[in-house]
Amino acid sequence: MSTESRPYPVVQNLIDSFAGWLKHRRELNEMRQLDRSDFNRIASDLRVSPDDLEELVRHGHHAANELPKMLAQLGISEEQLGRAQPLLLRDMERVCALCNEKAHCHRDLADGTAAENYEGYCPNASTLETLDRTGGATH
Repeated sequence: MSTESRPYPVVQNLIDSFAGWLKHRRELNEMRQLDRSDFNRIASDLRVSPDDLEELVRHGHHAANELPKMLAQLGISEEQLGRAQPLLLRDMERVCALCNEKAHCHRDLADGTAAENYEGYCPNASTLETLDRTGGATH
């Protein structure tokens, strides 16, 4: 059913949100059922600390959605960066996912002012500045 023909889009949005929440709860439950050595091995395979992995799972798979938008506002191509420096991009995603300044970032991204303001709050600021200065992975 298309968006235009859905009779109750608000209800559908609530259902979709609830379904996403349930899926995330299942993921958390699956993580808790792993024994510690398996969990630590997975973290090692992903090259993150077990504490960071636990926190990343807790935040959910949308936790770094701001990064592509920030890169775009800075004129940095996520695709080119991913090809040229995939480990750097992955680390930036991890840092973004664990960020405590989401509200500030959302506001600036929505206002189109993130490029002027991110340095004051973004934990990826120094990396973004370096990429911006060197012209790394620009559009």
